[in-house]
Amino acid sequence: MQRDELADFLRRRRQAIRPAEVGVADGPRRRTSGLRREEVAMLARMSVDYVVRLEQGRSSQPSTQLLGALARALRLSDDERAHLFHLAGHRPPPADGVARMARAGLLRMLDLLGDTPALVMSDLGEILAQNRASLLLMGDHTAYTGDRRYIVYRWFTEPAARAVHPPEEQDRHSRQFVADLRATAGRRSRDPEVTGLVERLQAVSADFRRLWAEHEVSVRRADLKTLVHPRVGPLLMDCETLVTPDQGQQLLVLTPADAEARERLALLQVLGTEEFPTDAADAARR
Repeated sequence: MQRDELADFLRRRRQAIRPAEVGVADGPRRRTSGLRREEVAMLARMSVDYVVRLEQGRSSQPSTQLLGALARALRLSDDERAHLFHLAGHRPPPADGVARMARAGLLRMLDLLGDTPALVMSDLGEILAQNRASLLLMGDHTAYTGDRRYIVYRWFTEPAARAVHPPEEQDRHSRQFVADLRATAGRRSRDPEVTGLVERLQAVSADFRRLWAEHEVSVRRADLKTLVHPRVGPLLMDCETLVTPDQGQQLLVLTPADAEARERLALLQVLGTEEFPTDAADAARR
């Protein structure tokens, strides 16, 4: 681990970011053009003390999870993110696979969307990043581990994951999940991450086995769905999915489909993040 180089890199990247780029208000009393340490800590969801120790070269080796959070907070490019990992003594995450992170360009798009809920997902439905509006609507779903990080796995193994949809929509979402996974499995036919997930789902879910045997294939691009939030009730949302050229990551944008949904989404902005639906992030993917 190169502590001094890591500290210098983090300080310079923090000072190079304009607050408006990451949705932070630029008040009249700000004495620096970059972010404050407490703002980086807030964006990375870590303590201010740890950010200070990192920038002073006094920290222990940060984990890959913490580095990923810092890379997102500082809006690092792919090359800068790889450099960050090298300085911290870790191998950079591969372009594909379970350690993949949201692309820097997609993270910037999340910031630009402001109060519109949006998130970045892998092609297997692992949520890699969310903006504040999606956190208010869905809660934080970027920290799952193991097979639970895949929305399709939670959908077929955890009954609570389905509660964010009205019962009459659930069968359609089950079919969409399986059809979308079929498309990914065909494109990545020799990838053990995909084949292993399919095998484990077949072993634990009879419902998944039945739908998988029907061999339906469909890649979701747009949808109209209802998200049931425990505090403001159901929201009818238009969901648009934008896919990267290599089809490895997706940007999902959710907009209210009617006036009632717009009002309830605005109410969530006022209520804040005190309480979230257990698996509402899963609903956005269906």
